[in-house]
Amino acid sequence: MGSHNILIVDDEIQNREYLSEILSEEDYAVTSAVDGRDAITKLSQDMFHVVLTDLQMPEIDGLGVIRYLVENKLNCIGIIYTGYGSVKTAVDAMRLGAFDYITKPFKADEIKVVVTKALEHLALQEENTYLKQQLKARYKFENIIGNSDRMQRVFGMIDKVACTDSTVLILGESGTGKELVARALHYNSHRATNAFVPVNCGAIPEELLESELFGHEKGAFTGAFRTRIGRFELASGGSIFLDEVSEMSPNLQVKLLRVIQEREFERVGGVKSIKADVRIIAATNRNLDEEVTAGRFREDLYYRLNVIPINLPPLRDRREDIPLLVKHFLHKYNPDGASVLTGFGKKALAVVMNYSWPGNVRELENIVERMVVLCEGAEVELSDLPDKLLSGSAAASSAVPLIDLPETGIDLSTAVNEFEKSIIVQALNKSNWVKNRAAKLLHVNRTTLVEKIKKQKLEKPTEVNLG
Repeated sequence: MGSHNILIVDDEIQNREYLSEILSEEDYAVTSAVDGRDAITKLSQDMFHVVLTDLQMPEIDGLGVIRYLVENKLNCIGIIYTGYGSVKTAVDAMRLGAFDYITKPFKADEIKVVVTKALEHLALQEENTYLKQQLKARYKFENIIGNSDRMQRVFGMIDKVACTDSTVLILGESGTGKELVARALHYNSHRATNAFVPVNCGAIPEELLESELFGHEKGAFTGAFRTRIGRFELASGGSIFLDEVSEMSPNLQVKLLRVIQEREFERVGGVKSIKADVRIIAATNRNLDEEVTAGRFREDLYYRLNVIPINLPPLRDRREDIPLLVKHFLHKYNPDGASVLTGFGKKALAVVMNYSWPGNVRELENIVERMVVLCEGAEVELSDLPDKLLSGSAAASSAVPLIDLPETGIDLSTAVNEFEKSIIVQALNKSNWVKNRAAKLLHVNRTTLVEKIKKQKLEKPTEVNLG
């Protein structure tokens, strides 16, 4: 207990001495202040866990001391003590922020119990604060990996809208991290201490989704043996994440529209309206403009959801982020260095950089996890990579080859010239050296192609008769 510091505030010396004696016996470190002003001076200079203050004092009274604790957000518990005639004022002090109050004459056991409870409450507060900080750090938007310009724009948008209650629509292909962005929006908002409730609208059968979202009353349908609370009620005060919202049936789209407009809903089989104090974050991998045009998604719901759109780029459009993501996932799946794997070799990384990644970041994460488990060497080599990556990268590199840049650098003009020469030769070979067809493949005029062929000094290979 010696680590707990107690401050006693009283303008009567006998009270200070009595309380100091009682609390010192419990091995608390006790300090005394002769009045409210002296207490504020000591509070500004030292750290205390509990302040035990008399209510009635000249100049700055006990309420003034409690107010100082609250306004300065000190990590300290305030306890008021007073005579029987001022109990109402003591209750007012509790409304202001005091933890408890004690009435005179003092009872030693009562003082010890109240101080013990105050310290337990303080410990619980500190634990909750720590857990909330850990939770927020886990989902802080900086943990969404990416240094590319497109991802920096996403970070900027999250930063701007997280603190609002505006509805957000997250757009992007599967595997781009839509739920991670939704969690970042929630855990960086004023709703962070309340629930974040995700719902995958495409994974729940249509006949069950309404009950899942809004709950149902007992007897609402066959098998409804008890009342069930839905996801919107569970998310009260927090955020609900409607993933793949485009998969909702037309009937459910109407009901969701009402929730957004009226901020209330009814359970299935119920008649009582329930308020929906919920921030709605929706996501889809479909083009909702096309879905609206095709009549599969309500136009009015689309506009209600699309208040603030956040577009997540596919991984193929931010390839510069791939090395950073690889490093992140290597650390995630090998945090203690249990595996000998330290990274990807140059050639293997070149293949990873050149692959189209149809599954986006999720697919890349799966590959890195597989490499951590299966690779026996210090680096991932070409032979370690799945055939899918090797064939996919080869197809891509036939159009845009990656150059293994040497440490000494290269001459850019020469490299560009060689690249142009390679592309022209491929087009000519593909068209059997028919220049009109080759020019069409390259999307240039025939005269432009002829000039480039002359500049590169290209000639059609001589046919060799093997007969």
